[in-house]
Amino acid sequence: MAVTREFEDYGVGSSRSGGRHGCLSAVLWLVIIGIVAACAMRMLPIERSVRSVVPEVVSFVPWLAIPALICLGLALLWRRWLLAIVSFSCVALLAFWHLGFVIPDRPISPEAGVIAATRADPDDNVMRLMTLNTKNGHADAAQVVQAVRERNVEVLALQEVSWSFLEELDAAGMGEVLPYHVDSVAGRWDNGGLNCLFSRVEMSDASEDLLPMDLSAMSAGSIDMGELTLRFVSCHPSSPHLGGQDLWSEGLSTIASLSEYDHRYVVMGDFNSTWNHASFRSLLGTSFLDASEAAGEGFHMTFPSWEGLPVPPLIEIDHIVFADDERIAVGGLETIRIDGTDHLALLATLEVRG
Repeated sequence: MAVTREFEDYGVGSSRSGGRHGCLSAVLWLVIIGIVAACAMRMLPIERSVRSVVPEVVSFVPWLAIPALICLGLALLWRRWLLAIVSFSCVALLAFWHLGFVIPDRPISPEAGVIAATRADPDDNVMRLMTLNTKNGHADAAQVVQAVRERNVEVLALQEVSWSFLEELDAAGMGEVLPYHVDSVAGRWDNGGLNCLFSRVEMSDASEDLLPMDLSAMSAGSIDMGELTLRFVSCHPSSPHLGGQDLWSEGLSTIASLSEYDHRYVVMGDFNSTWNHASFRSLLGTSFLDASEAAGEGFHMTFPSWEGLPVPPLIEIDHIVFADDERIAVGGLETIRIDGTDHLALLATLEVRG
């Protein structure tokens, strides 16, 4: 009897569980066990985190905070203390993992935000960036050019670009705002299309195939900003679908190898991975920062994004990754919708400090 009463005090196996809240408590336990399992997947080492459904589950880890908070609130209300302890632990762990999205690590200056909003000057220390997966070239080219004009974009990275889409961009006036571009090499396995870079100024050391990557070649070009030379890259590694997870991990590893070269990189594109994927965090290592996580400006979910969908984009797989150099900061992030594609465009302001 004493043992039973002790468990009742924690809300586990209680005789009162058959009463008002017994069934709901059982449901909450099932929910919190699922949250614990997903968090455990998030902590798996890389070699185990690329298997089975782990990449897909881990993509949605930030959203687990909502059911975890609900479980915590109800557990406290109903005095299910063990459930409350487990729920609080999950909430605390999720908050710790995502502190960077609310606490700035490398914010841009207020002056940089004002400059980016008012002009595009190739001679200053501020540059507006944009990246977009065009969905096999089905994005609305006129809207892309309009976004570049209205938001003073100086460097644009596009993925899944078709040759016909390049013609549509030209017809829409891209050459007037971003006259210089470099396209990735076209191969048998191009992961939906070319990866392209457009720039307001001429790029040096242009490359159509920066590093060998199965399924998707990376285009690159360098631009001087003051005393720094930044090397911009447009990338699109494979997705972690069943049967293609090794290619996904290999692609992220290839991007990570850029840290071995003596350049200050700004890598933009559809990484098909989120901050919570071990492979993406390994890519960042100690050499790169993810703009969304470092800016402290919240999440910027970019996928899926079809007009008319009853839910907003749920995962953040489009990124701007930049060299971890104290003189470089990226912030002022925003997403915008472009018709014809299932990704939101991601924009940001890059600032180079003297």
